[in-house]
Amino acid sequence: MKTYAVMGRKLLNIILFQAAWFTAVLGAASGNEWYGPLAVALVLLVHFVLMEDRLSELSLLLVTGILGFCFDTALSVAGIVTPRGDILPHPFSQPWMVSLWLNFAATLNVSLEWLKGRYLLAAIFGAVGGAGSYYGGARLGATLALPDVQGIIILIVGWGIVTPILVWLAGRFQKKAFPEKQFDENTSHTEGRKA
Repeated sequence: MKTYAVMGRKLLNIILFQAAWFTAVLGAASGNEWYGPLAVALVLLVHFVLMEDRLSELSLLLVTGILGFCFDTALSVAGIVTPRGDILPHPFSQPWMVSLWLNFAATLNVSLEWLKGRYLLAAIFGAVGGAGSYYGGARLGATLALPDVQGIIILIVGWGIVTPILVWLAGRFQKKAFPEKQFDENTSHTEGRKA
């Protein structure tokens, strides 16, 4: 029965992630940039209700949000990605984009926990998924233009670096929260606590 509960939690995590991503991107594309932060706030509410260790998860979200804000601001300064929205002045990352980083962080200890300890795989996953998300969002109209080939290469490299770092941080915060437990980075965090 525990296996079904864990699988159900992971499936819910994936569904909520996708729903919030599309809400944020389509909201920004239609001029409703507050849709993303609102959707992600609801996702995070569900996420925190279901998480055992809320403090370490909050730490992960804060670090990810700051990192994401800096990363996207740098992309905007370089002219690689110009998101729609005017809540913050150009070149600062918009809140809807920062909310997507928080949305991603909420997957790291749940549906993406299989990446823990698999940093090369995390780099490949991030390079493809991260760059693909930016390109997909741009195609849906959430940015002022599509990234060019050079921009896509920079996104691939950037996300190939950032994703393993975030995966490592997720495991690190989790270990600090449960120092008496030794987590196998290839084992489910739920199973690790119950062992």
